Amino acid sequence: MTLKPTKTVVAPANGTSGTRAEPPSSNRAARAAERRQAIIEAALEEFIARGFAATRLDDIAKRAGVAKGTIYLHFKDKESMFEELVRLVIVPVVERLTKLPPPAGSVRDLVEVFASTFLREVASTRRGDLVRLIVAEGPRFPAVADFYYREVVQRGIAGMRALIELGIARGEIREKGLAKFPQILVAPVLISVIWQSLFERHAPLDAQAMLRVHLDLIFGERRTT
Repeated sequence: MTLKPTKTVVAPANGTSGTRAEPPSSNRAARAAERRQAIIEAALEEFIARGFAATRLDDIAKRAGVAKGTIYLHFKDKESMFEELVRLVIVPVVERLTKLPPPAGSVRDLVEVFASTFLREVASTRRGDLVRLIVAEGPRFPAVADFYYREVVQRGIAGMRALIELGIARGEIREKGLAKFPQILVAPVLISVIWQSLFERHAPLDAQAMLRVHLDLIFGERRTT
C-alpha cells in the first residue's frame, strides 16, 4: 500500500505555457513532504514486519533513506508515528463508511455495504495487518489501544448503533437489545481479521458467506423471487 501525497498544479498567472521556477521555500517544503512520506511508508512496513514493540526508529530511518534525526523533525516518537499511520490508512475508510446517507433500500443493504467494504479494503489488505498488530500488542501499549479506540472503534460503534436503531424503527430488526451491543452487527468482519492471521492456512474462511449467514440471523433470511 503506497500512501501518495496529493499534488497541486498551479497554472502560470499570465496564461502562458512554460516552467516557472518555484521559490526556495516551496522546494524545501516539497522535499520535507517527500521525506515525511518516505518515513510513513517505511514505518508501515517496519511495524507490520516486526510488530510495534520490536520496531526501532533506526530501522525506519534506514528503510526510508533518511538520518534518524530527520524522523524527529516530523514525529515526536514511535507512538506518534503509529498514530499518524492509523489516521492516514484506516480512519478515512471508517469516516467514509460511517457517513453513508440513510438507505433508500433496507438497513440490511447498507450494513452489507459497510461490512463488505471493510472486508475488501481493510481485512484483506495492509490495513488489516495494522488492525491485527493492535489486537496483538494493544494490551502492552494501552496508549496506542486508547488512540485506536477513539479514532476508529468509537466511530464505528456509533455508526452501527445508528443503523440498528433505524432498523428497529423500521421493523427490520426485532431484537431491540441489539442496540446495546452494536459490536454484534460487525462481529464477522472482526473474526475475519483475526482468522486470517492465525488459521487461514488451516481452514480458509469465506468471510462474505459468513456475513450473509450472520445477517440472516439478525434480519431474517432474504426472500427470493
